[in-house]
Amino acid sequence: MEELYDQYRALLFTLAYQLTGSAADAEDAVQDVFVKVCGIPPERLVEPKAYLCKIVTNHCLNQQKSARKKREMYVGPWLPEPIRTPEEDTLESKVVRRDLLSYAMLVLLERLTPAERTVFVLREALGFDYPEIAELLGKREANCRKLMSRARGRMGISEEETVAAEAVEADWVDRFLTSLEQGNIDQVLSLLTEDVMLVLDGGGKGNAAVSQLQTRDRVARFLLSGFKGAQSHYRERLQFECAPLNGENGIVIRSGNETLAAMFIQLRHGKFAGVYFVLNPDKLARV
Repeated sequence: MEELYDQYRALLFTLAYQLTGSAADAEDAVQDVFVKVCGIPPERLVEPKAYLCKIVTNHCLNQQKSARKKREMYVGPWLPEPIRTPEEDTLESKVVRRDLLSYAMLVLLERLTPAERTVFVLREALGFDYPEIAELLGKREANCRKLMSRARGRMGISEEETVAAEAVEADWVDRFLTSLEQGNIDQVLSLLTEDVMLVLDGGGKGNAAVSQLQTRDRVARFLLSGFKGAQSHYRERLQFECAPLNGENGIVIRSGNETLAAMFIQLRHGKFAGVYFVLNPDKLARV
């Protein structure tokens, strides 16, 4: 059992996290799996990967029913909980980074039904074949393919389009932060697409005056005014750290020892198409 835990824990956490959008729920799912298999003789686990993934998937599908009710009562937009991904070159860290969809893709997953989300994650994040997915979910392969097609349609991704995100390099982050520090509206505007979307998740707790904005001019002015206002509000100077979040370069914003926000940038053809701020302190423990 200890060997199974060491070998599959990272994979199971990555699967559960992408099915729920919550690191805490993912950890609960992984623990639940190993509690259930503790009494099973090792010789019965002929294909442990498929068996463990099936239990985790079923746990998350059951969990999503109650999660949807909670999100209906959530104040403002709900964004996935950000996680800090390890940089060290270990097998576990490689598994997590390799099998994680981009943060922007996790946001899009919220449009899907639980079944659509499960097929999409198993196929696009973990690379399962359709026969494997069908076996794991107890569905026909044709049904799984239909679920995948519907998922792509709801997310606005064509059948030919890849789901791999454009990499946000550290110099992009530096250019963006420098533009804000200099108060350069033209430079900020030049970084954004015309239809850029900004989303803030405060959960009724974070200091978010607005929850969602669209168009380049409105987003640029909000970013500049928000940066200036935050600098004057907090006694200690704001600190911006380019950090490995969700397998990509994110930004952690702090004032002294207080973590204020985690920020993600979605690129499209070299410009910012999405900006996501997580301000809810309940979601910042892992950054």
